[in-house]
Amino acid sequence: MNTPVERRKNLSLRELVDKAYVLIEPFFDPANAWNGQTLEHLAYRVVREQLPAIPPQDVQIIVSVATRIYRSKHGPQ
Repeated sequence: MNTPVERRKNLSLRELVDKAYVLIEPFFDPANAWNGQTLEHLAYRVVREQLPAIPPQDVQIIVSVATRIYRSKHGPQ
């Protein structure tokens, strides 16, 4: 049996994505939109507030990855 090859290079960032996703998933839900606009911009703020040691470029990566995870689970909205 073949073991899947881990493609990710930064496993600590992956752990942060998992941690942050739980916090910011509701911001990607269209049911939570305000005046037809998603609340994705608030995800950045929450990540910065809840995980303040993360560098700004990693916050961008985390929110981008979380967006893709949400869309893969729920389909394009």
